[in-house]
This record gives sequence, structure tokens and C-alpha cells, in this order.
Amino acid sequence: MRLRHWFLPETPDVLGLVRRQVALTTEAMDAFAEWAGGDASAELTVRDAEQRGDVAKRELFRALHVAFVTPIEPEDAFALSRGLDRMLDHARDLISESQAMACPPDTRIVEMATLLGEAMRHIDEAIARLTPNRGDAIEAADAAIRSERRLAHAYYRGMAALLDVEDRSERIARRELYRRCAQIGETVVDVAERVIYAVMKQS
Repeated sequence: MRLRHWFLPETPDVLGLVRRQVALTTEAMDAFAEWAGGDASAELTVRDAEQRGDVAKRELFRALHVAFVTPIEPEDAFALSRGLDRMLDHARDLISESQAMACPPDTRIVEMATLLGEAMRHIDEAIARLTPNRGDAIEAADAAIRSERRLAHAYYRGMAALLDVEDRSERIARRELYRRCAQIGETVVDVAERVIYAVMKQS
């Protein structure tokens, strides 16, 4: 009698892999705030986290390819991962732009960078709550969006203050850096709203 071998489908920890990406993004945002505050060495942490984030993203994509069942739909996990990856890329690029334009960060960028770190902690809490019986993920996602709204207010204040900057080159450079911060904030909202969408589909 021939024996049949049964194999259970793989069940990788998809949410765990997403949260790993969140942790790397949070690390990068905290280092970004330190860099903005004057710690030049923190740039290396941002760049290193961005590279490790690429590895974490690829691992998540491989897990989604083989997973038979996932706690959230694969398209939602993919969208979350893509948003986190873009945040890392934007933070790295902002530092490069600051250096290329010889325009060091100011207190407005420190404020926005700090709020990005705060928002990422809410994102981590929201994704953790996607696991059954862990609490309200939407509440945590909304908290991340509120952090971004405060960032947007800081952005508008900074843009208004640029009207008083006489040096045209500095004005243009700071405007681009402020816009990059705002772009990261917009991606925070995209990630938070994707969490909300994932919850709505489960209900």
C-alpha cells in the first residue's frame, strides 16, 4: 500500500512581517528627527533602515506568494508594505536633497519629523490591532491621521514663514524640503486609511 504524504500549506506571519517593516520605518523616522535636530550621524541610521526595509518588503512579498490564508487580504498587506517603503525612500531622499542644496534642516523640519515618528507608533498599534481581540484598529489609525494633520499645520506655517526669507535660493530649497516632509505625511494617511479599509472589509 502506497503511503500518501499530506502537506499543510505554509502559514507565514504576514502581520508580523508588516510590523517588522513598521518598526524599521519608525526607526528611520526617529533617526530622521535626530538628523534634523543636528545629529549628522543619524543619516546613516536612516539609510541603513531604508536598505533593511527593502529586504523586509521582499520577505513580505514572498510570504504573500506562498501563504494559503492571511489575516488580512494580500492586496491590503501589499499596499501597507508599499506605503511604508515609500516613507523610507522619501526620508532618505530628503536628506540627499538637503545636502545637495546645501540647505540644513530647520526647526520646522524637526517638528514635522518628530510628528512622523509619533504617527508611526500609532500605525504600529493599528496594525497590531488587526489581530482578533486586540482592540480597535480604526481608533489607532485615526490617531496616526491626527498626527499627520498637525504635521500639515506645521507645513503651512513653514511655507508662510518662507515669504519673509529674502534669499531666493534658500527659499526655494526650504520649500522643497518642506514639501518632501508633507509628502511623507500624506503617505502616513494612505497607510492609516488602508488599515481602516482592511477593517471595514473584515466586518
